Amino acid sequence: MAKNFAEIAFTDAVKRLQEKHGSRKAYERMENNTSVDGLTINEVTFIQNRDSFYLASIGEKEFPYVQHRGGPKGFLKVIDSKRIGFIDFIGNKQYVSVGNMATNNNVSLIMIDYPTRTRLKIFATSEIIELKNEPELYKTLDLENYKFKPERMMIFHIEAYDWNCPQHITPRYTVKEIEAIFKPQLNYIAELESQIETLKNEKL
Repeated sequence: MAKNFAEIAFTDAVKRLQEKHGSRKAYERMENNTSVDGLTINEVTFIQNRDSFYLASIGEKEFPYVQHRGGPKGFLKVIDSKRIGFIDFIGNKQYVSVGNMATNNNVSLIMIDYPTRTRLKIFATSEIIELKNEPELYKTLDLENYKFKPERMMIFHIEAYDWNCPQHITPRYTVKEIEAIFKPQLNYIAELESQIETLKNEKL
């Protein structure tokens, strides 16, 4: 059944604060009228172009734990309109997120495109799958030429999502993005330097 982000996020305590600060009516309309059953092409394209995201899980001591997950662009795969997932590679072996999911599989993800100041928030239930148990799924999630040892697969069953406003997101760029921006200028400089060198040789 389709859910919306507000249905999960707006608890009674949240609603009381919205009422107190004058935003409740607007958010009530959002809560009652916004319901999307699965990812659309906009979300799919956005997710496929991410090279990192933030994952929040809840531990047995009731504290949330936020972890950065990263990899090559597209490491987080869209399996279908209601499932996304990735191969979890061996890291520092703390296993805090995986341990939290063993007792509470409710998670939240935040994905940010810093250059465009775009942010996608997702509520999901997590599923940990051993590599040997679903070889076809592993093929779907596999990454070519990524030199890290896989440990498990992590699947997120999407409950709801919402696009966030760009306010207070500082634009940031990767090295590859910066290189792409400056490539025309660098090519132009190289061309000018070549012309200058040719003119010098002609004078000799």
